[in-house]
Amino acid sequence: MRAGAFVYPWDIIGDPGAPARIAGLGVRQVTLASAYHSTRALTPHHPRHRIVTAEQASVLYLPDETRWAGRELRPYAAGDWAPGDAYGQAAEALVAAGLDVHTWVVLAHNSRLGAEHPGTSVVNAYGDRYPWAPCIAQPAVRAYLTDLAAEAAARPRAHGTELESCGWYGLAHLHAHDKTAGVGLGDAAQYAMSLCFCTACRDGYAAQGADPDELSAGVREALEPVWRGSAPTDISVEKLLGAEPAAVTLEFRTRTARTLQEAAVAAVRAAAPEGFQVLLHADPVAYHCGANAGVDPAHVLGLADGVVVPCTGGAQPVPPFARHASATSVVAANFTVVGGMGGSPVTLAADAARARSLGANELRLYHAGLASGQDLAAVRDALAQLA
Repeated sequence: MRAGAFVYPWDIIGDPGAPARIAGLGVRQVTLASAYHSTRALTPHHPRHRIVTAEQASVLYLPDETRWAGRELRPYAAGDWAPGDAYGQAAEALVAAGLDVHTWVVLAHNSRLGAEHPGTSVVNAYGDRYPWAPCIAQPAVRAYLTDLAAEAAARPRAHGTELESCGWYGLAHLHAHDKTAGVGLGDAAQYAMSLCFCTACRDGYAAQGADPDELSAGVREALEPVWRGSAPTDISVEKLLGAEPAAVTLEFRTRTARTLQEAAVAAVRAAAPEGFQVLLHADPVAYHCGANAGVDPAHVLGLADGVVVPCTGGAQPVPPFARHASATSVVAANFTVVGGMGGSPVTLAADAARARSLGANELRLYHAGLASGQDLAAVRDALAQLA
C-alpha cells in the first residue's frame, strides 16, 4: 500500500535531517500543509524549537495579491511561525529527498475569520455563533473557500492535494481551554447543535417549505432531554429531531456541501496541471461535520480522485467508499500514529491490513512531525512489514 505522512512546513524548515527522516519511514508521499487552522504543535525532533504556536488560520505561502485585492474575505498570511513562502521552502527540501509532495488544504475552519467577520459564522438554534465554523451556505464564504482551494492546492512542486473541512463544520472543535464536555453529546445531539440558522440557512430551509422559526424551536425542544442527561447518546437523528425536521435539514445541508465540493474541485482542476490528484477528507455518514465532512460516497468518488478516511477508531468508514470506488479511485485509510494523541503505531501493520481487507488501497499517517522517535520507529517497522 502506498503510504503518505502529514507534516507542517515548520517541521522541515531549519531541520536539515527532517526530509531524510521522513523518507526513511518508508512513505512515498508527504501531505504538506499549505493552508491551515490555528494550532499549538509539538516539534519533538527539531534542532531549534519544541513548540510552534500558529496564532491564526493562515496560508503558509505568499498569497496572490491580484486574486484577493479589494475582497473583504481573504486569506491571512502566517506570522513568524511560517514566514514568507514556508510551504515552498519545505516542499523543495522534501522533493530533494525523493518524496512526492501533495498539498494539505484546510477550508471551512477559521476562527479569525469568524472573529473579524462574525456574520460569516454558523449560528446554532439558540443564536450562538461558532466563529471557528464559516457557514458554507453563504455566497461570500463559498466564493472565498473556492478560490482558497484553488490557490492553496495548486502550489509549485505539488502533484496533488488533499482538501480537509470541505463541507460543514459544527460544534465539535478543539478550542482554547475547551469546557464543552460537561454533557455527553452523541452523534445526533452533535448534529442538532451544528445546525446553522444564519440568514442564508434560514432562507434555505424556507425554500424547502419549512418555517425556520418553528424548526429552530423544535431543535431546542428536542435538545432539552440532552441537557437533563436523560437522552441516550446513541439516539438517531430522526428520533431526536423527528423524521421531517431531520430530512429537511439534511437535504439542504447535503446539497449545500455537495455543490461547494463540486465548485472547489473544479477550481482546483482549473488551476492545476493535468494529472493533478484531488482527494477529499471525508466521512460516509452524511450528517457528520468537521475535518472529515460527511458526504455521499458515490457522489464524491464520481467527483474527486478519491478520499482520505478517518480510521484511528477502526476502519468501519472504509467499506461505504470501497463499494463505489473505481479501479483508479484512491481510498486512503488515515491512522493517527502519535501515541500521545490516541494513536497506536505499534498496531499499524495489523490495522492497515484490516483496512486493506475492507477496500482501502493507500495509507495516510498523522503525523510525522508530531510523533516521538519511538512512534516513528514503530511506523518504520510497520511499513517494512506491509512492503
